[in-house]
Amino acid sequence: MTDIALTLRRFVKTGRSFDRVWLTIAVILAVLAAIVPDQLPGSLVFTGQQLVSVAPFLLLSVMIAAWAGATGADSLIARAFSGHPVKMVLMASAFGALSPFCSCGVIPLIAALLSMGVPLAPVMAFWLASPVIDPAMFMLTVGTLGMEFAVGKMLGAIALGLMGGFATLWLARLGFLTDPLRAGIGNGGCGGAKIRSPKPPVWRFWQETDRIDRFRRDAVKTTLFLGKWLVLAFLLESLMVVYVPAETVSAAVGGDGIMPIVIATLVGVPAYLNGYAALPLVGGLIEQGMQAGAGMAFLVAGGVSSLPAAIAVFALVKKPVFVLYLAYALIGSFAVGLMFQFTH
Repeated sequence: MTDIALTLRRFVKTGRSFDRVWLTIAVILAVLAAIVPDQLPGSLVFTGQQLVSVAPFLLLSVMIAAWAGATGADSLIARAFSGHPVKMVLMASAFGALSPFCSCGVIPLIAALLSMGVPLAPVMAFWLASPVIDPAMFMLTVGTLGMEFAVGKMLGAIALGLMGGFATLWLARLGFLTDPLRAGIGNGGCGGAKIRSPKPPVWRFWQETDRIDRFRRDAVKTTLFLGKWLVLAFLLESLMVVYVPAETVSAAVGGDGIMPIVIATLVGVPAYLNGYAALPLVGGLIEQGMQAGAGMAFLVAGGVSSLPAAIAVFALVKKPVFVLYLAYALIGSFAVGLMFQFTH
């Protein structure tokens, strides 16, 4: 047992590319090997079986993300931020839910948009809708929770963006929320460049060597990113199934009424890991008694206002905008969960 733990520690330390997710996986395996060695084989088998079952959806997700980067299709988002304010909110909500923007580009993108004078309303709509779902996450949601849940999550993301966008537009017309950025925040980042200088997509990307290389790099990067989170998620799910009694879950977020959805919305923020990791965990919780609406509220709330996202938002905008952002996230997530429960 000690040898296994030491091997895992050395394996993590020797890999420069190993991040905290892989470290967490290694620590969990080491703890299992040291404390409950009988559970280790079961968790590994469970994780492997789940990865195999979701592999087709994972492959499709990777291809979609790599294709978007290679063709430059993600630059189409620039069209969402031109024209009449109402049109901008509508377009920003849709593009936010459907765009495959990388996580590194979202915050600089928002800074670039605001510093360029784009109204806060469409930016808020995009900001709220974008973290909830994207094409890759849609396919993985289909693979883990089913088509109905995936479509509901996509519609919920759009509805959340519309709610926040139009509410912000109304407040802006009343004279509030002027100059939302903190002092010293400017435009920049990989996302902002796509807005400042949008280029037409190149659909036949395989005809250019640079774009083929971009496709390969993005495919590998996306596979590693999604893979590590799914491994962690399925590993945690294997432990949850064994050590979290179904009765406990049912008592907290099961049953009828709106209280389980309220609890799931509030718990979604501090308990959230990652959009991809949360999918199988929510699937396991639903099997143990969680309402479908509560699961939806958990996913949406965690995606919009998870701790890393909230910290980034707080560093970017002034306090009134940050408070409004959190209010939209909580109220909107609860509303999405409630609607999904009643229509499910």
